[in-house]
Amino acid sequence: MGSPDREELDEMLRRTLDDKRLSRTEKRALNEVFADYDLDDDSRAFVRNRVFAMARESIRNQEAHKVLEWAEEVIKVVQGGMPRDPTIADVVFSPGDECRIRIGRLLKSCTRAADICVFTITDDVLAQHILDAHARGVAIRIATDDEKAADRGSDIFRLAAAGITVRTDESEHHMHHKFAVFDGATVLTGSYNWTRSAALHNRENVVVSDDPKLVGPFQRNFETLWNSLVPLHMPASA
Repeated sequence: MGSPDREELDEMLRRTLDDKRLSRTEKRALNEVFADYDLDDDSRAFVRNRVFAMARESIRNQEAHKVLEWAEEVIKVVQGGMPRDPTIADVVFSPGDECRIRIGRLLKSCTRAADICVFTITDDVLAQHILDAHARGVAIRIATDDEKAADRGSDIFRLAAAGITVRTDESEHHMHHKFAVFDGATVLTGSYNWTRSAALHNRENVVVSDDPKLVGPFQRNFETLWNSLVPLHMPASA
C-alpha cells in the first residue's frame, strides 16, 4: 500500500502517545497497520521521522524519559520487531447456533484439506457441510470413535459411503477428541461434540485460532493418531 497518509499516521501515533507508553494492545494494532502498508525503506524512514518529531514536540512539556520509551517501542514495531498476531482468535459457546455456525463457516471456506477428529457426528447440518466440502474437492479425513460411529443417528457411515476417508480406534477406550484442522492453517477445538444436542441443550465451547503455535501441535497429533487408527468397517447393508 505504500506510505501511510501523514495526517492519519499522526493521529494514530498521538493516540498511542497520550499515556506516554505503548501498551501491548497498541503494539498489536500498529503492527497490523504497518504490515498492511507493507512499508519499504523510504516509508519506514518517513514513519521514524514522524515518531521522533512528535517525541521532540512532546518532550517540551512532558516527562522526557517516558516519551523516549514510547518512541523506542514504536520504532521496534516499525522495524518489524514483532510478528503479526493471529488473524483468528475466537471463542464461542452453546447452547445456541454459534458453535455450529463457526464450524460450518470453516468447512465452507476450506479449500484444500480438512482433518476432523471428533468423538461423534450426529448433526445433519454439519454432516452436509462436510459432504459439500468433499464435493468441492476438499481432501477430508475423519477420525472418530468406533462405538459412537455405530450409534443411532450417527452420520459417519453416510459420510464414508460418500467417499470420505474415515478411520476409527477399534478400542475399548474412547477416541474422545473434538478438534479439526482446516487447510493446515486453522484449528478448531473445545468441548463441543458435533451433535444437535450440543447446539440445542449443552453448555459447550469452541475455540478457533490460526496461531501456528497452536495449529502445529494439533496437526502433528492428528497425523500420529491417524496412523494408529484403522479404516472404518462398513456394514454389508451400508
